Amino acid sequence: MDLIVIIGAGAVGKMTVGQELMKITDFRLFHNHMTIEPVLELFGKFDGAVVSKLREDIFDAFLKTEYRGMIFTFMWAFDMKEDWDYIKGVSEKFKTTGGNVYYVELVADQAVRLERNKSENRLKNKPSKRDTAVSEERMIREETKYRLESREGEIPFENYIKINNTNLEPREVARMIKEHFNLPDKSANEMKNRIFLEEVEDDELEILHRMQIESFMPLYEKYHDEGSPAIESIERIRARAAVPSRTYFFIVKDGARVGVINVGNNNPNEKEVSFISPIFVLPAYWNQGIAYATIMKVFDMYPEVKTWKLDTILQEKGNCHLYEKCGFVRVGEEHAINDKMTLIDYVCNRG
Repeated sequence: MDLIVIIGAGAVGKMTVGQELMKITDFRLFHNHMTIEPVLELFGKFDGAVVSKLREDIFDAFLKTEYRGMIFTFMWAFDMKEDWDYIKGVSEKFKTTGGNVYYVELVADQAVRLERNKSENRLKNKPSKRDTAVSEERMIREETKYRLESREGEIPFENYIKINNTNLEPREVARMIKEHFNLPDKSANEMKNRIFLEEVEDDELEILHRMQIESFMPLYEKYHDEGSPAIESIERIRARAAVPSRTYFFIVKDGARVGVINVGNNNPNEKEVSFISPIFVLPAYWNQGIAYATIMKVFDMYPEVKTWKLDTILQEKGNCHLYEKCGFVRVGEEHAINDKMTLIDYVCNRG
């Protein structure tokens, strides 16, 4: 797993650049105040030992995930051996997995950083900075006490870049970092890591039913087909859920239930052929790659299944593209439902 370390003085833009970099790569952001703020809130003061312990636990747990890597922000005092040792220790954790470590140093004029210290994004994510007079005094004091910018040639790492972002937007800096280190584009794997499938309990079927109506109603209003899931009864859903060899799952993204998928076969003895019927995502979450990531996740969950089947509306080109991207191919004849709508069958062979 790879690591990107963004370093620099206070309010230089480490977190904000990290947020933009996370949008265009498969790296997740772990900025330094994610552990500082809860410690300050709970203990009423800064406790370095507790902060360090929290960070270590997060590093160790994150290294067990399937993410491409982490973006970690840190204010490095270059005149303190302890900080050199700390960065070395964190870097080694990621290197031992076979990953690369990239170092990004941001520098900006103090006057600009003092203005950034008051930015909405900074104050939103770092409550301890909301008393700007106090945080400005602390920032200036830190720069007087420590050397927070490296000297020419001081950093020996191969994967290192120093960027003066005094007059650069965070999005532009993120793009520069991505291009300099040739980081891969954001992939579907990132979304796959952000979702999980939660089996639907019997007492949750009414919730599922409401979600299904909301998700399919736009298609029903467009085609007015009598077999639409938008007008399917709760009894029909209960009957499908009662089949032992079929399972409903909530699609959960970042803790929110955003859709549903049903997988399985009505024949309990059939283990190598499975149907996806239905799969849907709430309209508020369309066009985020959730359905694709969900299908990929289902494929991983059921490695014994050699053939997957589903059907979709021929006129919905976006749906057809989605399933073909997942590896499905059209089979059989077209089934005209009415003068506006035609169903087609898809099969994906993974044997």
